[in-house]
Amino acid sequence: MALIKTLKGKTPQIGNDCFLAETAAIIGDVEIGDHSSVWYSAVIRGDVHYIKIGKNSNVQDCAVIHATYQKSPTNIGNNVIIAHGAIIHGCTINDNVMIGMNAVVLDNAVVESNTIIAAGSVVTKGTIVEAGSVYAGIPAKKVKSIGTDLLEGEIHRIANAYGMYASWYKE
Repeated sequence: MALIKTLKGKTPQIGNDCFLAETAAIIGDVEIGDHSSVWYSAVIRGDVHYIKIGKNSNVQDCAVIHATYQKSPTNIGNNVIIAHGAIIHGCTINDNVMIGMNAVVLDNAVVESNTIIAAGSVVTKGTIVEAGSVYAGIPAKKVKSIGTDLLEGEIHRIANAYGMYASWYKE
């Protein structure tokens, strides 16, 4: 069972049919929507502000989700992929987004829907990431628009695959 820790009177709220890996840590003022998954060594630390994660989203191995004390909460939408080693901090990520491996999204950034943040990219503080785009680099900049092939073939495919992977661990 994952570490689920109450802190300062706030207990994480976990939706129905979620998978929480044994080494995941979920602390404090955190809400996770139905059919979501939190994988090995991921940390979701709602100690300084709230963190909300929508339905059918996945937080993969070694990802870190945090916020900024009394300033910037973290809001993550539905069908969001937070890939291995990503850092999400005090920002908003809307629906149908893939945050690539080891990418970083910083305070007050907004990642609009149907977007991919490429692996290793850094979305700097306050950046507004345009809907339907691929952003890459340090700092992350728009490199192209997303077509149906990327939306269906990457974001939706991976979000749904993680639901299947999670079912293997529940057996």
